Amino acid sequence: MSSPKNKMEKTEKTAAKPSHDNSYLDTELRPSRWDDYVGQKSIKDNLRILLGAAAERGTPPEHILFYGPPGLGKTTLAHLIAKETGRQMKVTSGPAIEKVGDLASVLTNLAPGDILFIDEIHRLNKTIEEVLYPAMESGTLDIIIGKGPSARTIQLELPAFTMLAATTRVAMISSPLRSRFSGGTFRLEFYTEPEIEEIIKRSARILGVKTAKGAEKAIAKRARFTPRTANYFLKRARDYAQVNKRDLDEQTVEEALELLGVDHVGLNPSDRKLLETLADKFNGGPVGLGTIAAALSEEEATIEEFNEPYLIQMGFIERTPRGRVLSANGYAHLGKKAPKNLQEKLL
Repeated sequence: MSSPKNKMEKTEKTAAKPSHDNSYLDTELRPSRWDDYVGQKSIKDNLRILLGAAAERGTPPEHILFYGPPGLGKTTLAHLIAKETGRQMKVTSGPAIEKVGDLASVLTNLAPGDILFIDEIHRLNKTIEEVLYPAMESGTLDIIIGKGPSARTIQLELPAFTMLAATTRVAMISSPLRSRFSGGTFRLEFYTEPEIEEIIKRSARILGVKTAKGAEKAIAKRARFTPRTANYFLKRARDYAQVNKRDLDEQTVEEALELLGVDHVGLNPSDRKLLETLADKFNGGPVGLGTIAAALSEEEATIEEFNEPYLIQMGFIERTPRGRVLSANGYAHLGKKAPKNLQEKLL
């Protein structure tokens, strides 16, 4: 008869074993090797050199900043660097570090060679940014204890570490902080359709989803050149096929995404509403971002960060010194005729 101790050990081992349901597999979509990371070739080539040189010297890699639109793989690159270098990574975000003490706690708990990843670093308080300068540059942490005439400064030596940071709004990061990312500042670009197809095929294998011919291409055409969106569409199409007992083919994908309100080029209802508002309420523009946001009852940041990048990439709207203008492609997508004075509005 097995002892209670053996039973407990057996239970712990069983609980620790990962399940093979889809919720577990979804977490595995993030690549764990350079060869699995599709796209961003220039960045990968530079990182290989930077990390390889640091490994040969036996020193931690220098600080690195990633920026670009959401969903392109900034966080994935940070995790990939940690796995490839075998380093321990501590993860936090700009909004989570509310005061200097929070940052001091994170930095003093780092071990030699650790990686600190700060997501959305542009949302750091400026006072906290100033504490980061000496930490990144000389490996010291200056803490002021007390107030007034009795205040004194204590300087703590920090272990050698690497800071990785990601942001969607690099312009909001102060110039002194940007300059301290001595390893490089890298912009992630939108993906091509063939790259998105490759990502979808890999994700489908991990999720255990069998796709028929044309399914990957149908998703890639609507994925807004973004891996995160592609994986989301793949999972929703998988659900639709499963519930309706269908093969995951091109027609199934089109029906599933139509149900989500996504059209043949990836525009969602809020995108089309923005185009229609420009065409119908403002005669195609030019019109300011604040006015558009008020007309749509939407936040300016949402329009600027979520809707506009893809609409501009597709050539549906253009930014001019006087405001946003609906382009000829935008009118064509809505099935409307462009006005004769369109070129004048674009000047």
